Amino acid sequence: MDERTLRQADRVLSIGTWLIVFGAVVFSVLTVTPLVHGVTPEGWGWTAPILPIVVDAAVVIVVRLDAALARVGGQAGGWPVLLRWMTGLMTLGLNTAGSWLKGDAVGVAVHAVAPLLLIVSSEASLAYRRALTAAVARREAEQAAEKAAREQRQRDREQAERDREQRRIDAEERRAREEREHAARLAREEREHQERLVREQAEREREREALRLEHERQAREQKAREAEQQRLAKERAERERERLQAEERARREQQARAREQAAERRREQLLAVGPAKVKQEEHIARETVAAAFEADLSVRQAAELCGWSVGWVNSRYTEMRERVLAGRAS
Repeated sequence: MDERTLRQADRVLSIGTWLIVFGAVVFSVLTVTPLVHGVTPEGWGWTAPILPIVVDAAVVIVVRLDAALARVGGQAGGWPVLLRWMTGLMTLGLNTAGSWLKGDAVGVAVHAVAPLLLIVSSEASLAYRRALTAAVARREAEQAAEKAAREQRQRDREQAERDREQRRIDAEERRAREEREHAARLAREEREHQERLVREQAEREREREALRLEHERQAREQKAREAEQQRLAKERAERERERLQAEERARREQQARAREQAAERRREQLLAVGPAKVKQEEHIARETVAAAFEADLSVRQAAELCGWSVGWVNSRYTEMRERVLAGRAS
């Protein structure tokens, strides 16, 4: 039996058991309630359904817990058995008591069907579940054993493959080592031959090198003398250039100071005039606005000085701010 069949059997058993429990509980409540109502004191008839509900709740608890324990293969001892039979016998007695008190043998037999079916189905479902649990456990054990055997075979194949690969690597390493030793021996002999040639060549080179060094020393001394003369001439030219640059900077600074003083006087003249009675010409108005901008006057004050509109002055202020920002960015 495969795992799918086992699960289907467990599902069928669960559905059938709960259908029997549901039918027996409903039948028991409908049968026992009139009996309990007949022996209940006057005014307490509304409590009649409580007793069958309590007994049937115990039956549901027993069936549910037995199913859970059976799935995990657990054992709860003798108390669950006692509870199962006690609730079953209570259900049987309560369901048949009314007919038995009336002496109705057929009624006793009819009302005993549901309780007896509930008792037997509970015991049978428990046995079925234990058998299914054992079958599932055996199936899982067989699958685990098969998996372990497959893994062992795979490990054996992998180990054999590793052994073959290791032997191949060892053989290749041995061949490579022999080739390296042979190549090293040839290289050593070639190196020794080359070293002899090099030593002979070195002797000849040392002689030529001595002559070359002597010529180079003389050439360096000549170059040093020429370089010293060039350095002195360059220093004189550098000092002359620095003197001329210093004079040019002084002249430019003097001119810049003169321009700044003239511009400052012009600004003071423009600002000292006061509010314009008539609108200034545009080029004079631009100078007035520039002077006001540099003096950090407001747009309205600059407009009063030049006689132009506040909007026109504000546009000139915006242009001058943009030029200042562009100059800082550059």
